[in-house]
Order: sequence, then structure tokens, then C-alpha cells
Amino acid sequence: MIKPLLKYYDFADGVKAFSSTRKGGVSKGSFGEFNINAFCGDEDLCIAENKKALAEELCIDVENIIIPHQIHRIECRAIAPEFFALPDKIRMMLLDGVDCVLTDIKNLCIGVSTADCIPILLYDDEHHAVAAVHAGWRGTLNRIAHRAIVEMCNVYKSNPSRIKAVIGPGISMENFEVGDEVYQQFETVGFNMSLISKKYEKWHINLPECNHIQLREAGLKDENILMSGICTFSRSEDYFSARKLGQHSGRIFSGIMISE
Repeated sequence: MIKPLLKYYDFADGVKAFSSTRKGGVSKGSFGEFNINAFCGDEDLCIAENKKALAEELCIDVENIIIPHQIHRIECRAIAPEFFALPDKIRMMLLDGVDCVLTDIKNLCIGVSTADCIPILLYDDEHHAVAAVHAGWRGTLNRIAHRAIVEMCNVYKSNPSRIKAVIGPGISMENFEVGDEVYQQFETVGFNMSLISKKYEKWHINLPECNHIQLREAGLKDENILMSGICTFSRSEDYFSARKLGQHSGRIFSGIMISE
């Protein structure tokens, strides 16, 4: 019996939030061991077995794990009960090109896939709604974290001061080297570069802090934001890193679920 090794986050009673590690699955090579992302080149049978093991760990059906097909934009999708009455093809279409998923359905695990990009998990403890956000450098540049908070407010009437957040494993500033053109894009859209960048031989950008700042600007209390502090590049033996392992490799799954 396989059992995925998950890093759990302490949000609140009745909420399961986690990021997967590479341990506890059946995938091989650069996908090993635990990968459930179907868009990175892993074998379908391995993905299915890993996903089944995750469902067993969470005590839910496999169909209750929602994984969008992300494309580094800021599209958000709220999952309501009506979603499950739709044909599979329509459900897949609705999750295509989505980088933020939201729900208030119990026992439904929503999540995002990353391998150096920044996963963000959100929980509104007043309206019992959750969100999972994929913030790569393009999504960060376009302020997807802020967009996710706005969506929670619009869909669930969330109060940002009641939302708790985890910024999960992602590449650190020390290891995220960028070209001048990327640095200039962040500067152009108004980021305070003295807070989120540093010049080594080339510019480096602090993606976790960029998203931390966005969450605070969206109204979250600083004490409600947990930074995991895990650099995927430096710890690629435990967490997938596309910069270290190549794009043809597995993905971390960061998920969140409201339990019964």
C-alpha cells in the first residue's frame, strides 16, 4: 500500500491543507515518486495510482480531487454543486486555463500544481470557503493572489481580514534568477523593487514575498499569512523543481479541503 508523504498546514479544525512531497508514490525518474499532474508527461497508470492513494489519505473519493490545467494566467473558477452534474468534457473545459480554484463544498479537495512556482492556499473561517492559487512569475506579475481574494469576496462575501493564507513551497529569491526584461516588467507594474529583488550577477526576484505583499494589500492580516519558507530548488530531493529537474518532471500538489 502506498501512502503519500504530505506536508500539512495548521489552518483550523475541519480544514485539511497540505503540499505533497516527492515521497510515497509509484512514479519513476524525474516524476518520482508522487505526482498526480496529468499535464507534465508522467504515465497515466502511475498518476491514477498516486491519485487513488491521496484520496485514501484524505478519506474522499478520487473524483473529489480537483486539479485545473494551469496556463500562467489569472483565470479563477468557483466550483459549485452544479459542476458535478455536467458531462466530463464540460468539466474538463471549465478547468482548462484556470490558475485559481475556489469552493465552499465540503469534502472537495481543490488544489494547484507547482514545481518552483508559488502555491497559495486560502481559507475564510467565517463563510467556510477555500481557494488554491498558482502564482508563477507571470501570475504574480498580474497579481493573481489579489485577484483570488477579490473572487472570494465576490462569490462568498468573504472579509479579507478573516481569510487565512499559506504560501507554500516555491523557488526562493536566492535561486530565482531573471533577465533584465523580467525585472523591468515587475518594476513597470509598480512593485517596490527594493523589497522584492536583489542584484547578484543578475537580478533575482523574491516571488514568495511578492505574493505576501499582495495578500496584505488585499486586506489579509499579516498574522494570518504563513510562509512555508521551503525553496523547491534547494530541496529538489523532497519537492519537485522544474529549474533543477527540467520541465519533464513531476509537480507538487498543494490542496485544501473543508472536512465534514
